[in-house]
Amino acid sequence: MEESIIMENRNIFKAVNNSLTREDVKMMSPLQLAYVGDACYELMVRTFLLGKNLSVNSLHRKATKYVKAEAQSKIVHKLEDVLSEEEKAIVKRGRNTKSHSNPKNANLIDYKYATGFEALFGYLYLTDQDLRLEEIFKAITED
Repeated sequence: MEESIIMENRNIFKAVNNSLTREDVKMMSPLQLAYVGDACYELMVRTFLLGKNLSVNSLHRKATKYVKAEAQSKIVHKLEDVLSEEEKAIVKRGRNTKSHSNPKNANLIDYKYATGFEALFGYLYLTDQDLRLEEIFKAITED
């Protein structure tokens, strides 16, 4: 007889720091939001691509097409009609923040828009807006 697995609706990643309030997240710098958003988006892309039955090398190449700064910049421009005013403001804050590092494989404008995109994902993730993250990710992957 097979052992059944009971799935809880619980995010183990958020469980490691459940003291953050929505106000705390709103006060974070855009670079902090982008730091978390980068990891969140990368994990979503990698998980999405697993359903494509590709080799690991192909998975990596496909993932790069989603996560590099140039791609994120294009995506955030395409999402303009999908984003709320609050979400656009987060992207703008991220885009306009002063970074102390230089982009390695991207032009500065793409890098700034990618930072805004990642800040949005970080904000939505940290404020438990998982359904909204899912909606935005679906809009990205439907193209």
